[in-house]
Amino acid sequence: MIIPERIIITSTKDFLPKEVKTEHWSDIMSNKTIYKSRLNNCPLTFALNLISGKWRLPIIWLLNKNGTMRYNELKRCIDGITNMMLTQSLKELESYGIIKREQFMEVPPRVEYSLTDNGENLIPALRGLADWGSKMAINENQSCSEKVNHIISREN
Repeated sequence: MIIPERIIITSTKDFLPKEVKTEHWSDIMSNKTIYKSRLNNCPLTFALNLISGKWRLPIIWLLNKNGTMRYNELKRCIDGITNMMLTQSLKELESYGIIKREQFMEVPPRVEYSLTDNGENLIPALRGLADWGSKMAINENQSCSEKVNHIISREN
């Protein structure tokens, strides 16, 4: 099936569209058509794109905390995640080499997920980011409380 041309923004500077012809839905579904920007070669942007998303960090953090986990254990530990989103996130993280999926040929079948060496190497960076976020949140809360105290003192 031939699908229509897609327009892709190729520059954040001038937003001139680039037309790309795609002949099969599988090309779109396999992310062969992606947005391009001048930040494509930035390692930080690349790394953040790998772990960005609502569910990827909770999955990574749970696997770090608990080691090897099965699908339903992950599902029970992450409030609000649907089966579809958990499956999609696990597949993406596996394709990025952050987690590994081990399937055991048993009855009933058993699948376990764990962090790869690359996933383990990511944890210190995430801890550093979490520490930075905590400090920023404390500063933000102090700044908000200072503003509230200032407003209250002006009213008195």
